[in-house]
Amino acid sequence: MDGRNRSTVTEFILMGFPGSPSLRLTLFVAFLSVYLLSLMGNFLIIFLVLMDSTLQTPMYVFLGNLSFLEVWYTTVTVPKLLATCLSKVVTISVSGCIAQFYFFFSMGATECILLAAMAYDRYVAICSPLHYSLLMNIQICMKFSAGSWTGGFAAPLLPTILVCHLNFCGPQKINHFFCDSDPVFKLSCSDTFFVEVLGYTCTSVVILSSFLLTISSYGNIVATVIRLSSREARKKTFSTCASHLTVVTIYYGTIIFAYVRPPAKYNFTIGKVVSVFYCVVTPLVNPLIYTLRNQEVKKAFRKFLAQKKLF
Repeated sequence: MDGRNRSTVTEFILMGFPGSPSLRLTLFVAFLSVYLLSLMGNFLIIFLVLMDSTLQTPMYVFLGNLSFLEVWYTTVTVPKLLATCLSKVVTISVSGCIAQFYFFFSMGATECILLAAMAYDRYVAICSPLHYSLLMNIQICMKFSAGSWTGGFAAPLLPTILVCHLNFCGPQKINHFFCDSDPVFKLSCSDTFFVEVLGYTCTSVVILSSFLLTISSYGNIVATVIRLSSREARKKTFSTCASHLTVVTIYYGTIIFAYVRPPAKYNFTIGKVVSVFYCVVTPLVNPLIYTLRNQEVKKAFRKFLAQKKLF
């Protein structure tokens, strides 16, 4: 601590991924392609849910919310990631870094809660179909959605306020492509023990509680489906839930690996690679799975193209 330059740091340098210029250019093209496809896919789902009356049901309202969230979730980090692939020196102000820190974790928490709400919606639809209109209608769905956004943006608020009061005296290089928690804490010349423990606790509570609720919902769904006498009914029900479960598996698998662990157990190289999955890949997987596997979404898209005489 004493050997550090005690001058106040006003900006950080994002190091991104190391490698030769050709490798970095290849990564840039790959990340940009995935990012643009993700934006187009998610905007398409949002458009279809808003424009097609057959999709204005709780399941698709949740899906529209998820797509809207994914647009901003990936936009928080990917532009800086692309910049680090093209330039050796990419800076971000301390205030911009803290803002990125907050929005990244708030949207991540929102996604966790929203996925749990979507799992509950499928649970009610499959396990209690006669009570579905009572337990999950559009009004209740909107309340769940609003609660997901409110809870998600509230969860990292206190840790972010504490980060705002940390002192950064140098060095100023963040060994990541965005302002993730551990790389930022490593640069502080303040005592970060309390904010690290609080942040670890908050993320663990949000991730594990929403994950357990999601798994519980799907456990009940599986138990109900197994009892169905018709093989066709079992196949249709599993097909309906498979897309959501795929998204859940990919997303929770990576974030649990990244954040549900002691703060000291952080490997920066592995952390950057794993981050690509939930920052870049998952926002693309969502629209791809829901559009390719969902007949109602594909039907709405074909109807839109037919109206425009494009198909």
